[in-house]
Amino acid sequence: MKILIRGANWIGDAVMTIPAIKQIRCLYPDAHIALLTRPWAEGIFQDADLVDEIMAVEDRGAGLKEVIRQAAEIRRRRFDLGIIFPNSYRSAAQLKLGRVKRTFGYSAQGRRFLLTDPVGVPEWKNERHEVHYYLRLVETVETRLLGTDFVKDREPDISISVTEGRVEEARFMIKAAGGRNSGRIVALGPGSANSRAKRWAPARYAELAKKIRSAAEVDILLLGSKEDSEIASVINGLCGGTLLDLTGKTGLGQAAGLLAAADVFVSNDMGLAHLAAAVGTPAVVIFGPTNHGNTGPYSEIAEVIREPVECSPCMLRDCPIDHRCMERISADRVFGTVRKFL
Repeated sequence: MKILIRGANWIGDAVMTIPAIKQIRCLYPDAHIALLTRPWAEGIFQDADLVDEIMAVEDRGAGLKEVIRQAAEIRRRRFDLGIIFPNSYRSAAQLKLGRVKRTFGYSAQGRRFLLTDPVGVPEWKNERHEVHYYLRLVETVETRLLGTDFVKDREPDISISVTEGRVEEARFMIKAAGGRNSGRIVALGPGSANSRAKRWAPARYAELAKKIRSAAEVDILLLGSKEDSEIASVINGLCGGTLLDLTGKTGLGQAAGLLAAADVFVSNDMGLAHLAAAVGTPAVVIFGPTNHGNTGPYSEIAEVIREPVECSPCMLRDCPIDHRCMERISADRVFGTVRKFL
């Protein structure tokens, strides 16, 4: 049997699909499972041993021509079953035009007719963690195709493996960037590519870094995408240029290695927080305008810090008032949590 999983489009979402992908493998241990995803996702799944093949597809445009091009590749491989994690019309159209025999996905955005097995969006979607939303699709596959219901009783597990070789490469990168090789590492993720409202102030990150340095001999890394470089530069400047700024200088696979090498990761609500928890590194995540109950890292080694103000979660990308949900979180408060992990 050949199964195609249409992967999620954001780093955090991709990590939150890991429990569902693990259950697909449990249900179909002998199947050939391919993951259709964006190229960056290879950095998450390359060592995970969850799928047999990663079909990393680079979008060359947003139009119908690009959908047809990708569908042709899917059609050539003749998949028996497709499971579509994104809610987009485009992702369902890819598999429809790719002639996948059975396709399961949520009947969102008027795409019911594109799916052989549309699944209604559960009433509890905004009340439970997102990992359960993805697992619900796999539960439906199990009940409709196999007639069993084992998946619903399984505890979700987001953990993935990172090879020792990648961790060693990460330590070499830290040393090459000026690390003191003290053995202890704190990584900071001060950016957030899709929302300014999710960002804790650069001055607070700088204050936190100084407090950590005063309490322990550590190397402090700044991690994130190229879009986060300006914020990282401000923070490093406030710290006298003493932080190791690797923002925008790593692929996601290298970032996974760096996070696995770190003792703790402190960040805003961003994809790397999910990845840190997945590779086994404690994550301290500062939440403001978003819903931590739905999209916080699903892990016992992740700790959310938030201020329960009356307007949060608002889900806005820019705060129209005084950003109180983030401004009221002090560096001392975050430091107290980080200290537990050091």
